[in-house]
Amino acid sequence: MPAVIRHAEPADIDAIKAIYDQPTVYANTLQLPYQPVANWQRLYTAGAGFYNLVAEVEGKVIGQLGLQVCQNPRRRHVAELGMGVSEDYQGQGIGSALLRSALEMADNWLNIRRMELTVYTSNEAAIALYERFGFEVEAELTDFAFQYGNYVNALCMARINTGSV
Repeated sequence: MPAVIRHAEPADIDAIKAIYDQPTVYANTLQLPYQPVANWQRLYTAGAGFYNLVAEVEGKVIGQLGLQVCQNPRRRHVAELGMGVSEDYQGQGIGSALLRSALEMADNWLNIRRMELTVYTSNEAAIALYERFGFEVEAELTDFAFQYGNYVNALCMARINTGSV
């Protein structure tokens, strides 16, 4: 069954928290393990320009994507994104469905020209996904974050909207 992509609702908080509580999910984000529900409730008070999408299969939320439009007047054509997919659903097109929906909204409704993201160099599956959607590596950041007791590098990737998705 294909995933349904929709805007997240407050009732989704526990499911979103459960996604990011999984080791392979939080390890590939800047999230720490053992986050309280209150941290996820902030998704609903994130402020102007934040769009919170979820992927749902058979009534179960199994992925989340946050898209933040920059509020600086000189960068309002830019948005940043981050996402996570439940371990049981990784590699099944959920990330593609979330990303496709976010880019469609950004390109056709939000007038976003530049989409940015940061991804750990070890997250080969995510890098391949982003490249399939037109993201290109712009820089590598040395010792970007601390993960499993070591410093890890990350890539800055961006996609410029040239008028076609």
